[in-house]
Amino acid sequence: MSLETPSEFQPPSAISESAPDEMAIDLSPLISPRKIGDTVVPAIGLGVMGIAAAYGTFDTDEERLQVLDAAYRTGCTFWDTADVYGDSEDLIGEWFRRNPEKRSRVFLATKFAITMTGVRGDAAYVKEACNQSLQRLGVDYIDLYYQHRVDRTTPIEKTVAAMAELVHEGKVRHLGLSDCTADGLRRANAIHPIAALQIEFSPLALEVEKPHLDLVQTARSLGTKIIAYSPLGRGFLTGHIRSLDDLDSDDFRLTIPKLSRQNFPKILELTEKIAEVGRKHSATAGQATLAWTLEQGDDFFVIPGVKKVKHLLENIGAANVELTSEDISRIREAAEETKILGDRYGRGIDMVYVDSPPL
Repeated sequence: MSLETPSEFQPPSAISESAPDEMAIDLSPLISPRKIGDTVVPAIGLGVMGIAAAYGTFDTDEERLQVLDAAYRTGCTFWDTADVYGDSEDLIGEWFRRNPEKRSRVFLATKFAITMTGVRGDAAYVKEACNQSLQRLGVDYIDLYYQHRVDRTTPIEKTVAAMAELVHEGKVRHLGLSDCTADGLRRANAIHPIAALQIEFSPLALEVEKPHLDLVQTARSLGTKIIAYSPLGRGFLTGHIRSLDDLDSDDFRLTIPKLSRQNFPKILELTEKIAEVGRKHSATAGQATLAWTLEQGDDFFVIPGVKKVKHLLENIGAANVELTSEDISRIREAAEETKILGDRYGRGIDMVYVDSPPL
């Protein structure tokens, strides 16, 4: 899919007459299109993990499909998932089975590499994983295919060479990496252009800016776009979570050291400072947070996850928030002054910034 103009991502009638009342507004012009590779993509996408895995209990399939319906109708047509996000690929596949004519208007990203026995990047698995994702998604191509985590045992050059074969076969259109190192990104890009780097980035997660990682700078030097996952601090920067008791007992976030009860008061303090900026623009804390991340450069995209349509619409509204340079500085200062210690993942799943062996 190669769209010629941003307007192609703005449905002519974003909300149908039969849509629920909470969706009865045309928000499609608010999506700020930017380019990934040769394709125009909304700057605010949808992290589909939010309705399929990790964050406690979920609604019925029909209610989850309504989130995808709303995303499509409002022009939020950059959908990000992975083969380990519960039944997310199957859910999207069901949506496409119901709406086959809409496939070309959705920029679809998914990921491979994480398995029950560890991370795999060998050529045989790359092809096997892609074929399985295509089957679950019910599509014949994937717009953006990521290596979710780097395999410590397989040179990244071999992994990317196998991914590049998928491009030549027409099964994949763009390649991406997630949570790799700067050196790994350079090595991968030498084999095939890496269109996107997915990293956790928000006022609550600025580790990627540390000089020793050099990830953002390296991506920019290569023309690789930056896709910020968990751009709302896993929901903690929205202001909707007022206590850890608001989370289900099986919610993945309860295992994250950085989101501990000890840190929670500081997180609330940071959220309130962001909310103060948002109020100047009649925006929520979450909208101000997303707007701030998009102001880091026109090569940044955000893919917040949601469970409810109302939160999807709130996120999309961030595209209409125009922060001043003073606002941007205030949020930056608040993020840097609020010392919130702790890892972004619990023990056993902290597979970020890993290098592969030399070729």
